[in-house]
Amino acid sequence: MEIRQTACPLDCPDACSLDVTVDNGQVVKIDGNSINSYTDGYICAKVRKYPEHVYGKERILKPAIRQGKKGEGEFREASWEEALGLITDRMQEAARTFSGESILPLFYGGSNGYLTQDSADTRLFQRIGASQLLRTVCAAPSGAAAKGLYGKMSGVAFEDYPEAKTIILWGVNPGVSGIHLLPYLNEAQENGAKLVVVDPRAHRLARKADYHLQVRPGTDLALALCMIRWLWTNEMVDHEFLSRHATGADQLFEKCEPWSVGRTADVTGVPEETIETVARLYGESSPALIRCGWGLERNRNGGSAVAAVLALPAVAGKFGVRGGGYTMSNSGAWALDPEKAAGVTGYDPTLGPAPRSINMNKVGQALAFEDSPPIKVVFVYNCNPLAILPRQELVYKGLAREDLFTVVYDQVLTDTARFADVILPATTFLEHREIRRGYGAVPLQEGLPVIEPVGESRPNFQVFNELCHRLGVNREGDAETEEEFVDRLLEQTGRKEDYRQALAKDKIVYPECGVRPVLFQDSYPMTEDRKVHLFPEDLDQEAPRGLYVYQEDPGTTEYPLALISPATGRTISSSLGQLYRDQVGVAMSPKDAGDRGLSNGDTIRLFNDLGEVVTHVEVSDEMPEGVVFLPKGIWCQNTANGRTSNAVSPDTLTDLGAGACYNDARVEVERKAHGLDSGDLGTASSSGTHGSTGPSS
Repeated sequence: MEIRQTACPLDCPDACSLDVTVDNGQVVKIDGNSINSYTDGYICAKVRKYPEHVYGKERILKPAIRQGKKGEGEFREASWEEALGLITDRMQEAARTFSGESILPLFYGGSNGYLTQDSADTRLFQRIGASQLLRTVCAAPSGAAAKGLYGKMSGVAFEDYPEAKTIILWGVNPGVSGIHLLPYLNEAQENGAKLVVVDPRAHRLARKADYHLQVRPGTDLALALCMIRWLWTNEMVDHEFLSRHATGADQLFEKCEPWSVGRTADVTGVPEETIETVARLYGESSPALIRCGWGLERNRNGGSAVAAVLALPAVAGKFGVRGGGYTMSNSGAWALDPEKAAGVTGYDPTLGPAPRSINMNKVGQALAFEDSPPIKVVFVYNCNPLAILPRQELVYKGLAREDLFTVVYDQVLTDTARFADVILPATTFLEHREIRRGYGAVPLQEGLPVIEPVGESRPNFQVFNELCHRLGVNREGDAETEEEFVDRLLEQTGRKEDYRQALAKDKIVYPECGVRPVLFQDSYPMTEDRKVHLFPEDLDQEAPRGLYVYQEDPGTTEYPLALISPATGRTISSSLGQLYRDQVGVAMSPKDAGDRGLSNGDTIRLFNDLGEVVTHVEVSDEMPEGVVFLPKGIWCQNTANGRTSNAVSPDTLTDLGAGACYNDARVEVERKAHGLDSGDLGTASSSGTHGSTGPSS
């Protein structure tokens, strides 16, 4: 038995360093260490359970080929040679008959590092002329807003939160995602800081806050503009900072003008007194900072909402002191381009016209309906589209097409894998090498494999590189090995040898801006003029009604309830969802439940014109009136009819970044009077995903 060290690449801001206890080649325990001091020796419960993911009955051990009807989960084992040969043949046939655009890579990759995402995979799909996937289900609106206003500027380090006098957590819940921020928040409160939480739910951290602004979903833009207007009218704007370091302040203030405290209270549901108190507290505090999350982006106003929130510290002059400013993603601390390291720098015009782009939120439509050319091959990896994409019924319909050749390359048998023609076993991060930057904590870490690949699983870089060779798109000079790829990645820093030595010695390196930058002293906007652009013209042109223009709530009398689907402490997006087979209920306020004659535990249907979810109701004081909650990341096994919140989620797009509008789902809830309809997919019908017919048996 020995302890081996690696780093966690999973989709979380914390970038934990890990101690993995290995006994006779098998992982028996995972814990945190202090190689990354931010980890501080402890980790989340999700990663502690990771050995169950590695060795569970759902783990894919060998390649497999479908037998029987799609969706029934019946497969026969195959060799890698047979599986890759079949994939190569079908991709070549599709490209020859319909063009490369008939091939769609379907992936996301938040839980992956540079070797596993945007490296050899991008090389393969760009060079065969496949349709380009716009990965917009998460962070696209906030990314567009942050880039438009600040370029990609690093934010306040989490370690500096105890310096702040006021901290606003806006659309983020570190209690379930990013737990290592909690001790710093506790320390800040012990030092006398005021904690403000902006969130529709009264979750545990919101109840601990000094002020909880329980906004209606989709109204964060109104609240942020109102706070800017209040600072302006109450002479708490830092005009000197704006004149030196910002542009577009006048246009921003013009957009704020309609948002009086009274109107904002009516729209958001936050009392006037609370809005004024928090605006004054923020204006008068120094240092003051905002931790802006991604929850506020998932609606029709999402991009403008994030932009308005990020504008607040510039308007109020909160930069220039330790613990002052904002934190969103700190990935901008590293200017690394894995596609460049892989030999891909955008689409190669020598291959012909650029292929079409398909928005990830519209994949259901792209798969379910004929297009020109039709999608004939879909290659799913680093992703479980049936669990994460909106318009779930269309995704089901598309994947069920018998004329669609579907490859699923994954670690476990997901809901999506039931519809595969070929399944390939992927390694977990404990079984392959990885290079990963943090996006909350800022280090770059190298994770080395701590065990041999389980079964016949193989790492992404190896498989996609082999497919490049089989399809004849490899070129002289390509980075053919992981070592060559890492070299080219680190060359981009200008300090390759220094970082090589540091990673070899310490397994961790830090960016040149430092671990704890003071914004506008050590870290500046990455815009061309190094200024904050409070009203970027390109964003104003992109937004359908203009930047900072509020779009009204999509609710109707028929569907009056807003459905939200935040993360929980059980899954990382949908990863690890196979470990939980219990039914997950819909949380609802006592008033809304009472109005519908519902009691805790009643079987209900949550529905709109797009679909329905059958499960039970959980009456909860956490929920405000008019809002219901069904967690993201659940699988079909977690509801009675095999559907999740995405069955009722629209595929409409955000104002910026063409992102997902999950929180614009408007629904009704009623008692389910009878048994399941004949068309429902309960857990029994999905058992083929996890039962004896699967290749992992």
